[in-house]
Amino acid sequence: MNSSAAVLTGLAPVVSPDTSVLILGSFPGVKSLERQQYYAHPQNQFWKILQAVWPDIPQPSGADSYGPRCRWLLDRGLGVWDVYGACEREGSLDSAIRSPVVNDIAGLHLPRLAAIAHNGGESFKHARHTRTLGVPVHSLPSTSPANASWSFERKLAAWREVFAAHHLL
Repeated sequence: MNSSAAVLTGLAPVVSPDTSVLILGSFPGVKSLERQQYYAHPQNQFWKILQAVWPDIPQPSGADSYGPRCRWLLDRGLGVWDVYGACEREGSLDSAIRSPVVNDIAGLHLPRLAAIAHNGGESFKHARHTRTLGVPVHSLPSTSPANASWSFERKLAAWREVFAAHHLL
């Protein structure tokens, strides 16, 4: 690995035996690593999109809401992880990722897995590996604030389409 950037370690997967759709990001951003929480940057639209998908089932909120929000996500049949378990990177941009180490997605042994949805292009670069799991693989628009070319409504429509295809709506 390159010595100019720190070697970073990602977060543990948020999954359960009932996970039917696994959402894979690339690697947690700086805020997510600091807080040890997926999609912790306040401008990332991940949690906002999920709430819009299920507007009648409020997400837990508040300072200590991450654990309850993860349970909320799991109760909907979702799981979250990243394609990279470690890498070198300065900042939060996917384009700055160097020397990535790919996570063992198959090693999760999710008995009800029906699909994998890649959150963004960097994650989707690994679709050829996730296709070996024998489930449909989807490319979703990134919820990152760096993906400003897609409106919230357009992102939401794409995410809803995948969730509907897998009976999560």
